[in-house]
Amino acid sequence: MKDKIIRATAKDGMVRILGGITTNMVNDGTSVHECTPLASAALGRMLTAAALMGRTLKSDDEVVTIKINGGGIAKGVTVTGYQNASVKGFIGNPYIELPLNAKGKLDVGGAIGKDGLLYVIKDLGLKEPYVGQVPIQTGEIAEDLTYYFTVSEQTPSAVSLGVLVDKDYSIKAAGGFVIQMMPGADPLLADLLMYRLEEVPSITTMISEGKTIEEILEFIFDGMDLKILEEETPKYKCDCSREKVERALLSIGYKDLKELYDEGKEEELKCHFCNKAYKFTKEDIGKLLEEKEKSIADEVSEEMKKAEEKEKEEKNKK
Repeated sequence: MKDKIIRATAKDGMVRILGGITTNMVNDGTSVHECTPLASAALGRMLTAAALMGRTLKSDDEVVTIKINGGGIAKGVTVTGYQNASVKGFIGNPYIELPLNAKGKLDVGGAIGKDGLLYVIKDLGLKEPYVGQVPIQTGEIAEDLTYYFTVSEQTPSAVSLGVLVDKDYSIKAAGGFVIQMMPGADPLLADLLMYRLEEVPSITTMISEGKTIEEILEFIFDGMDLKILEEETPKYKCDCSREKVERALLSIGYKDLKELYDEGKEEELKCHFCNKAYKFTKEDIGKLLEEKEKSIADEVSEEMKKAEEKEKEEKNKK
């Protein structure tokens, strides 16, 4: 079944809905990182959340990053989503294994842990990014995002995220939805929706049965005037490049860069998001060192110029 993210409303715009099937996208992402089933469930839920939340952004230049680390063996998960529903992400330890939880399911909460924070960072092209954070509630991710939306963004929400892993470690089904009550919505409507959500099968069960995301949402919002506004195809896509890795090397500081150069070894840096390796010879690092030295010299020159101008201004005042 084709992956799809849709944006919709119900009850005359009183309910905002983001929903999607992300099976292929999650399979691509978890394959890149060679995840165990448990790691696939954790990373896959986060990637799905990033694809859904990315659709709330206004332009291609805006970015949303979600981070969660509760001190568990997963060692944290970081994902980034864009307006076109493309995502990238990584899990600190993709080789994790734990016994099934009390419900007989993959223990994502146990892998993530509860001793930490969930961060949502939105880079909206302003001077400083928006950073929201809440204490982790369960580590199961959907419940933590529900808490984040309700507490940090003051928007009563229900979040469902699911990943079903097949016996060969491929992704059999993945998807999710975010349902939010808009200001002025009838509290009874929220109660009705919560009751319905408790009664419906899991998102992965419905996807496995062959239901489309439209059919799933029509089932939940039966009789509530569901309106599909737009759709997009989510994809796992890393935008790393040698230039970006060079910028990262330049940012580590002159002393550390000089040490790398003096060691004289070939350095290999791997992208966290796609595992692509970038190799740098001593000559490559030498060129970056020259660029760093020039940058430092330009900064010093600029500071001296500013100091001279300030001195002149003070003399003129006298």
